[in-house]
Formats: sequence, structure tokens, C-alpha cells
Amino acid sequence: MGSDYNILLVEDFRATRRMEIEALHKLGYTEILEADNAKTAIRILQEHDKIDLIISDWNMPEMNGYDLLLWVRSQKKYRDIPFIMATAQAEKKKTEKAGKAGASAFITKPFSAEELREVLEKATGFSPHTQKEKKSPEKGIAKVKLRVGHIQITDHLVLGVLQHMIENGTYSPRYFELETVCMSGWNPVLKSLEEGETDAALILAPIAMDMFHYGVPIRLILFAHKNGSICVKSRRAENRTSLRKYFKNKVFYIPHMLSVHHMLSSMFFREIGLKAGLVGRRELDVIFEVLPPIRMPEFLESSEESCGFMVAQPVGAKTIADGGAQLLFLSGEMWEYHPCCVVAMQEKMIETHPDAVHEFTEMLVKAGLFIEENPETAARIAVNFLDPEEELKLNVSMLSGVLREPNGIKTDDLYPVMEDLEKMQRYMYEKMGIGALVDVEKFVDTRFADDVCLKNGKERHFSQMRDPSELISKIMNRSL
Repeated sequence: MGSDYNILLVEDFRATRRMEIEALHKLGYTEILEADNAKTAIRILQEHDKIDLIISDWNMPEMNGYDLLLWVRSQKKYRDIPFIMATAQAEKKKTEKAGKAGASAFITKPFSAEELREVLEKATGFSPHTQKEKKSPEKGIAKVKLRVGHIQITDHLVLGVLQHMIENGTYSPRYFELETVCMSGWNPVLKSLEEGETDAALILAPIAMDMFHYGVPIRLILFAHKNGSICVKSRRAENRTSLRKYFKNKVFYIPHMLSVHHMLSSMFFREIGLKAGLVGRRELDVIFEVLPPIRMPEFLESSEESCGFMVAQPVGAKTIADGGAQLLFLSGEMWEYHPCCVVAMQEKMIETHPDAVHEFTEMLVKAGLFIEENPETAARIAVNFLDPEEELKLNVSMLSGVLREPNGIKTDDLYPVMEDLEKMQRYMYEKMGIGALVDVEKFVDTRFADDVCLKNGKERHFSQMRDPSELISKIMNRSL
């Protein structure tokens, strides 16, 4: 697989195509043929004698990637070309369908160069460069090591505060040692849980439910926060232009298909009279495209077709502060005290080390209370935890404002409310046609939260869905 390795990349969105080409270049591949739809891909295949690999998006207008896969596998000349199916629709049933049709491998968008490397090795038959060895627990050590995954968002600050409190000696766990693992996006978090590389992770609730539905042995033990996300529009928007007129025929970014961001964005667009969805559905007014949170500001600025995004803080607040976006609404203004990210734990860890899980749960709850009571100190902790490499250029003042916002993130009540999870999955499954329904009572293990949340004596916050028409009026008044 040298520099003369020819790759056909099929992706209808220019911004996504650019990001995927960046990933290929990082891996040393320079011979890349681009197609913006499946029909163009077929023409390129017929015109070039040497195509070594196809990477194709699933959702495209006219002819989708799945139809392209079926066509490729039906042609004797091309049927042996490795074919990687890429899609933002990260549901297990999609993986199974692509595999049965002859896909060599499957990757969820957006993906990093490292994720792509592993999938390329699988698709082409090359062995991985290095085999990861799973270390056995050291004998004689009473404490269990907890490896916990997260990404760079304030939704995961309870983990950062817990880590800080352990390091400075405020908390002294008896039963566990904490190792936090910062990851580039939701796909690596999902993969780490699925393959047992992490013992727990702070992850979007709908992703965790989808994993549970398809047999991944995880349980939800706690909410990571409530509220905490923001919806913004590009600064290019004229304030006096109607929302409907501005957003029509544009691209809107979300962090994952299986997310409350997708759900609330869909509700917003429906309220202003626009039909929004992923490419492949008919008669759409707004196209959803999935991007890693930290790349959203860059693509919003550089792409004329993009109109805004919905994402966890502090990405939105930072973009507004930098002059690249305007506030539309905070997620708590639409659905007050809604769930978003949850703490998902390996069942084996729960069964084998219940004392450690109980102690970990209790310390997360205490960390959440600390954030609510000490937003300035929590903001200082957040700068180091969320931006250790200074990629996001975060500062204490901005993060303190995010944590103090009345309709913003809430961490003082992390009790896992099953009714809210049920409401979320029902809406996404029945109204949006995504995800899979799970038995929430089997998925959620409340035995630890029942004890530790009762001990802290804080008042429970119950969610409330706001009248969408009132939210639209507030948005219009805010814009003017």
C-alpha cells in the first residue's frame, strides 16, 4: 500500500470530503479520486483501470452508497475491490446490512486518521502494525483501575473535577484508581466501550442505548449532567431575515446522529416549518451533517452552504466569543433539565467490583455538586482538563460564564431519570425513524445512584418540555 495506491472517495459534502482527504493524507495516501455522488463514482470506475479501494458515504441523493456497493459487487471487474462504507448513521443494523451486501469494512463519520488506519487494515487484509496487549491486573493491588473515556466538552467536567480532587488529595478512593482517557470524538468512545478498552465512558445516551440494544454488555449508572448544549447560527445570517428563509437549503452540523442535539434540532426546524434530516430522505429543506464538535467552528466559517450547528459547550460559546456565530437558543430553553451524556459502565466491572463502582458514583455526584457551588474554581479545572493541548484556546472567564448560565449545564442532580430516557428514545424512534427501542429498566442500573443521590440531600430537578412557539418568539426577540 504505497504512494501509488489509488483510492476512490465518494462523498457528496465538500466539507466532509475535505476532512476525509486530510485523514488519508496523514496516512500517506495521495492518489485520491473524488466523486460527489454514486453515479460519478461509477463513471470514474469505468474510466480508470486501477482503483485499489473505494470509500463511500451511504447517504447521497439520487443513488446512495448502498446501491453503489450492490453495483460494484455485481460487476466481475470490480467485485474484489475493497469497499469501505462510511456513514453518519451509526446504527448496528446499518453495519449488518452493509456486511451482508459485501462491504469489506464499515466506518462511522466523522472519523480520525487513526480510526481510518484500523479500518483500512481490516478492509485490505493487512495486519495491524502493532497489537495492543491487554495488561492483567497486578497481583496484590487492592484497588481496581478504572479507565474512563471522555471528550473535550463541559458535559464531561464532573470527571475532570473528580480527577483533580483525587490528584490534590481532597478525595481518596479506597477501592479504585482513576485513569481518564481523552478521545477525539464519539466514535472512539463507542469503540473503546464496545471492545472493552475502557471500563466506563461518558457518552451520549442514545449511543449507549443503541449499543445495549445490540448486545454490548454495558449499563447506565448515572447521568453525567443535564442541559449543557447550545444552538447557533452563522454570523453571515441577516438578523432581519426570517429563520425559515435563512435556514432553507442549507447544511446544519450535529455531533452525532444518535444524540439529543439531533432530536432538539429536528424539533426546532419542524417548528419553523422546515423538514430537516440526513441526506437520502426526500424533499429536505435542511441537511444534517455530522462533524466532531471541535471542528464545527472551522467548517461553519469556511463553508458557504453551512448555516449553524448544535453542540455541547464550550464550543458554541467560544465560537460566539470569536465572532463566528450568533446564539439561537440553549438546549435547556427547549427542554429544561434534559438528559444528554450518561455514565455507561461495563457490566463485568459492576458485577466484579461493586464497591469500586459505588465509590466512583458517589465521588462523581460530589464533583457535580462542587461545580454548581464553585463555578469559578471548576472553570479553572476545566481549562486544563478540556484543553490540555490548548487546541480550543479556552479561558476561565468564558467557562465560568458557561457554568453560571441559568439555562446552561446542570450537574447538581445526576440521578438517572428513566422517564426522560424513554421520552428521548420514543421521539427519536417514532418521529425521526432512528435508533432502536430498549427496555430502559434493564438498561439503567440505579442501585448506586439510589444510595448516593439520596445521601447528598439535594432537590431533584424534573425535566419540562417548553412550548416551541414561545422559544421561537424568544429567538426572534433575541436576534432583533
